[in-house]
Amino acid sequence: MGVPTPPSSPLLTVNDLHVVFSTRDGDVSPVDGVSFEIRRGETLAMVGESGCGKSLTCLALLRLIPPPGHIPPPSQILLDGQDILTMAPEALRQVRGGRIGMIFQDPSTSLNPVLTVGSQVAEAIAAHQKASKRELKTRVITLFEEVGLPDPASRYGAYPHQLSGGQRQRVMIAIALAAEPDLLLADEPTTALDVTVQAQILELLDRIRRARGMSILLITHDLGLVAGRADRVAVMYAGQIVEEAATEKLFQSPAHPYTRGLFASIPKITGPKQRLAPIPGVVPRPSRWPTGCRFHPRCPDVLSQCAATAPPETRPAANHRSWCWLTEQPKAP
Repeated sequence: MGVPTPPSSPLLTVNDLHVVFSTRDGDVSPVDGVSFEIRRGETLAMVGESGCGKSLTCLALLRLIPPPGHIPPPSQILLDGQDILTMAPEALRQVRGGRIGMIFQDPSTSLNPVLTVGSQVAEAIAAHQKASKRELKTRVITLFEEVGLPDPASRYGAYPHQLSGGQRQRVMIAIALAAEPDLLLADEPTTALDVTVQAQILELLDRIRRARGMSILLITHDLGLVAGRADRVAVMYAGQIVEEAATEKLFQSPAHPYTRGLFASIPKITGPKQRLAPIPGVVPRPSRWPTGCRFHPRCPDVLSQCAATAPPETRPAANHRSWCWLTEQPKAP
């Protein structure tokens, strides 16, 4: 689909983000030096296998890291130039659910089972805006209409167990949109939904983004979901971003072997039949990050220096960043 070119000024700037957990074996850093920007009105997709640190990065943006985790210096999370990591509690409350909304992975565990869905959305609105009970109900029903919930007026008094999985996810989107945020964090928003409902949810998010001029950070492990739905893609592996580019450029010329491996593992529905090419091995544990390039134990193109030295940032093309010793000669998928 056609996506208008967003303004160049960043809404969110993340600099050298680290998330550290203290364990009996010492400190581990499952998010280790992540930097990226999200511009106004654009969708940035963050992709990678489970265990790469995507969801933890998303939680860090709202300072929702559970103890014993913490975000140490020199990490910075700048929202319009203000560092979320240094905000006072009251200012942080205005950001959470206010300027930044979040859709969590599983609506069945995120919604309170003993409260109606209408009251839960109304609570999200009341946390940031003053309104009477009648005004709150009207706003909730309007939100339900916006997110495509069928028969929105009657759904106001429904409980989560009375809704389908796709309908519960639409309620979660309504909660995230309640305070009209500037940025929406969508952490695997189509988990456990069937394929047709996945497409509906992603189309809904894109339509709302364009209507509101909102930015979206889309967290997913599925590269196939981001085609045509994201302006840029950041590929994450072992706590670090290994490649970032405009979506079309990444699909045409992936530069990092890990990105090419993700493309090779996507089933093809056209052309000659081909066996899937899975990436051998698994994502290493944060307590056992490999030296040098963290992908080198699984990389089919590994060089001698890959195990010894972390690769520098290279730019295979304009607005295309990669961290690999081979990215001067990117290969097509």
